[in-house]
Amino acid sequence: MERDIPVNNRLRLLRTTSVLLGTALTAVSLAACGGGTNDASKPDIVSEEEIQKALDKPTELTVWSWSASLPDVAKAFEKEHPKIKIKVQNVGTGAEQYTKLQNAIKAGSGGPDLATVEYSAIPQFALSGSLVDLHRFEFGSLEKEFTKATWDAVNVNDGLYELPLNAGPMALFYNKKTFDKHDIAVPKTWDEYIDAGRKLHAADPNSYIAADNGNAGLTESLIWAAGGKPFSANGDKVSINLQDAGTKKFATTYQKLIDEKLLSPVAGWSNEWYAGLAKGNIATLLSGAWMGGTLKSGVPDGAGDWRVAPLPTYDGKPASSVNGGGSLAMLKQSEKQLAAAAFLRYVSAGKGADITQATGSFPARTKVLESEKFLAEKDPYFGGQEVNRIFTSSLGAVHEGWQYLPYDVYAISIFNDKVGKAFTGSLTLQEGLNAWQKALVAYGTDQGFAMN
Repeated sequence: MERDIPVNNRLRLLRTTSVLLGTALTAVSLAACGGGTNDASKPDIVSEEEIQKALDKPTELTVWSWSASLPDVAKAFEKEHPKIKIKVQNVGTGAEQYTKLQNAIKAGSGGPDLATVEYSAIPQFALSGSLVDLHRFEFGSLEKEFTKATWDAVNVNDGLYELPLNAGPMALFYNKKTFDKHDIAVPKTWDEYIDAGRKLHAADPNSYIAADNGNAGLTESLIWAAGGKPFSANGDKVSINLQDAGTKKFATTYQKLIDEKLLSPVAGWSNEWYAGLAKGNIATLLSGAWMGGTLKSGVPDGAGDWRVAPLPTYDGKPASSVNGGGSLAMLKQSEKQLAAAAFLRYVSAGKGADITQATGSFPARTKVLESEKFLAEKDPYFGGQEVNRIFTSSLGAVHEGWQYLPYDVYAISIFNDKVGKAFTGSLTLQEGLNAWQKALVAYGTDQGFAMN
């Protein structure tokens, strides 16, 4: 959720603690996800008056989150509502926290009132009816306050399970100093991107256009940006097609980078990776907007060298996707849901969102993204560039219709076992994706899904 803890890569690095669903999922449990026939589709409505009354009662809320800014948000909320105490606990990042959440859900107790859940993981937790449908608090009325891409991400079937907090629109981060040194133009298309990689590596065999030795989150985002829709879920029916047109377009293009050894083999988030970014030997990053914060904190000496450009496209027409992002979800086992709802709303649609944004998180609120003051902010790290304009344009160019698997956390955990071999040349990328699909279909079947 935060800029200094990369979202999808964190799940890959913590794959050994990936969350399993624990028990086979039946059609009945699947119906608990948003559009089913139980109380998730018709929650008991709570009035605003009831929420406000709850804030006048001494209450302690427990929140599990790795967000660096959330403790400050909690303090600001407590100042406004002195009878509410909020205990923010970092019980681990990404999959570490998800494992503990799943254990608490299985036990029926011991979980927090609220927890950070990334957009890609929402379906997996909504799946078993573990999360509160926020329509109970009539938070669906806040839809227009958020971008369509992020609002779609927090809705599963007919259920609303978070209010968006941040967004991760994809962009191309590039080292202008390296590009200028080798007279490389900023690529606008994928063909130009590959040509830039060839020119750079030919000029300096120790330099690469990017680094990638297998990254599930990045792969999903690039398939999405190519127009792919490999995953779909409707109730207990799940479809996986990693041979659709968009996926093939991505795989065919990206294969050229692998075949021509234009990608650095160093692992992302390693010391070698940071060193390569600092030296300019890794010349670009394809990532969500949060990568700007990672560069500032992890590569401070690169200030002034880096710039941001739109994500390369296949035909020159704007097309993008999202990489990362998340917010707070409410557990059904919480006995303090009214006060928790007030804090959740404060975090995403109140002053808390301003506090989080000030730390470098890219916002999901439309009023901010439409503000000329925000768009015109000049970022010193990126040479005074108005990077918010690029990120905002990217968010507006996101392909619609993308769905995550209802067990995407598991999918990411096995990605490198199946697709990682493609980055060493043992398989083609498409062959690796085919193997991933086979494993995901088998897992879905074991969990009780009707796989198409």
